[in-house]
Amino acid sequence: MKPIRLLLSDSYDPWFNLAVEDCIFRQMTSQRILFLWRNAETVVIGQAQNPWKECNTRRMEQDGIRLARRSSGGGAVFHDLGNTCFTFMAGKPEYDKSVSTAIILNALNALGVNASASGRNDLVAQTADGERKISGSAYKETPDRGFHHGTLLLSADLSRLADYLNPDPKKLQAKGITSVRSRVANLNELIPEINHQQVCDAIIDSFFDWYGVEVEPEIISPDVFPDLPGFEAQFAKQSSWEWNFGKAPAFSHLLNERFVWGGVDIHFDVVKGHISRAQVFTDSLQPAPLNELAVELVDTPYRPAEVEQVCQNIIQRHPALKTELSQLQQWLVSCIQ
Repeated sequence: MKPIRLLLSDSYDPWFNLAVEDCIFRQMTSQRILFLWRNAETVVIGQAQNPWKECNTRRMEQDGIRLARRSSGGGAVFHDLGNTCFTFMAGKPEYDKSVSTAIILNALNALGVNASASGRNDLVAQTADGERKISGSAYKETPDRGFHHGTLLLSADLSRLADYLNPDPKKLQAKGITSVRSRVANLNELIPEINHQQVCDAIIDSFFDWYGVEVEPEIISPDVFPDLPGFEAQFAKQSSWEWNFGKAPAFSHLLNERFVWGGVDIHFDVVKGHISRAQVFTDSLQPAPLNELAVELVDTPYRPAEVEQVCQNIIQRHPALKTELSQLQQWLVSCIQ
């Protein structure tokens, strides 16, 4: 058995790449593994995070930005092709995140970037504006193995971080972990012509140097499902609403709006991505359909299409109030996207 493995993904699909990562991690033995990959426009959230709190889910839906929940902890990040993603895996007792951090730092140094590890799992570099974050990491460990994965900012569109990681002003009280936002910089501010292939080559060379051995890369292609045990099932899970949204920690969401016909306050409790309780308060002269709505929303998935359908059922039962209830439906659906 070769002491190290090198895997390179040709896919930009975050669900595909995270499924590959998970399958490799579950079947690995005592090898040291390096997996390099990158995702097209995606918000990636930590295993314990609440997407409705962390993300502007409405804007993501409008812009076709995917949501991907990883199996490790940590905060929410925006990925595009200006990010290079890396994963190091090893069995215990050899697994040591300081080793993988050193391999990345050595690679950056070879590229001419003077970087260092800092605080909460970050790498920083000195720029004209002072010390800036260029990489963030997260980790996962089991009793017999561990992995360290992270991203390097090469030429990411940093202006879009605020588009998708700053949620609409929603009154959320969540048990999830709120992301720590840091001042960040792209490596192309330091090395203008830097690109993904250069960075991958430097990391690979550093990986080979560390272990004193070289191997041929294994190319992971999206054209066919990888020959990995359980990959199809893992990919189905990784791309599912139940995993990406339904795994959110329990939280509450309070919405309020005033219409010409009256004010409405709606309080949701959401557990595993489904509405577990809904309370509606209103000074409308016709409260009956709103009370029905509160009852029928219970057990509904907390996503626009299902909530819209429940509203539509109420509208059909109260045709005389179609205008008012349609306004309520439109507002409610827009709030939970």
